[in-house]
Amino acid sequence: MAMLGNIAASDLFIVIASLVVSVTLHEVMHGYVAHQLGDSTAHDAGRLTLNPLKHIDLVTSVLLPAIMIAIHVPPIFIAKPVPFDPSRVRHGEVGVAMVGVAGPLTNFLLASLGAVVCNFAGLGETAMHALLIFIEINVSLFVFNMIPFPPLDGSRLLYAFAPEPIQRIMLQIEQAGFGVTILIFLLLSPFILPVIGNVSNTILQFLLR
Repeated sequence: MAMLGNIAASDLFIVIASLVVSVTLHEVMHGYVAHQLGDSTAHDAGRLTLNPLKHIDLVTSVLLPAIMIAIHVPPIFIAKPVPFDPSRVRHGEVGVAMVGVAGPLTNFLLASLGAVVCNFAGLGETAMHALLIFIEINVSLFVFNMIPFPPLDGSRLLYAFAPEPIQRIMLQIEQAGFGVTILIFLLLSPFILPVIGNVSNTILQFLLR
């Protein structure tokens, strides 16, 4: 899941291509880690594949961000969540947290690898511009998905260490679905977006020294 800032029309293709690659790897790694920890749900559903069509939802991955761009609202891009069964994952809540953070950490790794290329490869202006967009998108995916609010990935990490009363509240929020999460983030976006932007910029400055 990603919340993006304003997108220039000239960069739209680069943004879409970067999102497809980044989100596909994000989702695959959720399923891969779950599979390594004993849960074959994603594998059995055919989601351990690099075919992006398996991870894109027509409504949340295509129509929703397109409509939001059209009405000049920062678009939200939501991939089709990889299914997994927490009861089949080894190591209990810690194992589930590992599955949860696998996606965002993959995006951080992609951003880091892109930054290494930017810093040392001596790319031309066009390639550098495209790679910087790729890096920014992956940093944004990492930061946004690590927010500890259900059903975002960061909530899995918080859930593993939170006391039971907070776990119950988080479970109720997650059961309400993505629609509630989207509504809350849209309502709170004037407060959330600056925080996401500041954290993302700090990470970018560190990576692109």
